[in-house]
Amino acid sequence: MSLLRLIFNIAWFLLGGFVMGLAWWLAGLICFISIIGIPFGRACFVIGELAFWPFGQDHVNRDQFYGREDIGTGALGMLGNIVWFLLFGIWLAIGHLVHALGCFISIIGIPFGIQHIKLALLTLTPIGKTIVNREARI
Repeated sequence: MSLLRLIFNIAWFLLGGFVMGLAWWLAGLICFISIIGIPFGRACFVIGELAFWPFGQDHVNRDQFYGREDIGTGALGMLGNIVWFLLFGIWLAIGHLVHALGCFISIIGIPFGIQHIKLALLTLTPIGKTIVNREARI
């Protein structure tokens, strides 16, 4: 990990990443209460880790990354994204957007606001996505 990426991740963690990472993990714990929600809960913990330390990582479509479709990238994945959005996605997206607005107030916070916007977009349709290291994509 480069020094600049480490500095950005620490600043991110202190300026909103901690709160939103915990929000993702809370959503994951709630999902684990029901048997049906376990796949959603697992995704929440993976994306929650991204919300804690986003710089140097990215989210990509699983079918494009692995070169094959699976149950989460087809019609069932779309249905899962609709259910996700109605139950948790809207609230997590609002949280990321509020943090983004707070970051955009200062010039220094603009990269953090952009990252919150990216996470808000991921929050809308997380099923069928995977988190990868940016260097692994090259």
